[in-house]
Amino acid sequence: QVQLVESGGGLVQAGDSLRLSCAASGLTFGSYAMGWYRQAPGKERELVAAISSSGSTYYADSVKGRFTISRDNSKNTVYLQMNSLKPEDTAVYNCAADLLFSTVLRGRGTYWGQGTQVTVSS
Repeated sequence: QVQLVESGGGLVQAGDSLRLSCAASGLTFGSYAMGWYRQAPGKERELVAAISSSGSTYYADSVKGRFTISRDNSKNTVYLQMNSLKPEDTAVYNCAADLLFSTVLRGRGTYWGQGTQVTVSS
């Protein structure tokens, strides 16, 4: 049974940093592309960052230069380091996994976590 469990969310002030983690189990983690998505109230889910099995990365324009996605295959975990947080970053953040990077980029991962709330106050 595949599980993705996010952690690291919380309430922070604008300008602060957070690191989200997504721990995976039940799959060959190193073979999977991973993505971080977010959904704010009243808005559609959007792709924030993604990383392929080989380490190629993608970032949404809104987070370039502030967020960094990384993975540790030895720990079956993908991270999202978020710096210089803004109130508009407030959302539920989910991670997803798929064997195809292109699928992750389209927001159609096979496996999804439950999400972690990030709230940034001004």
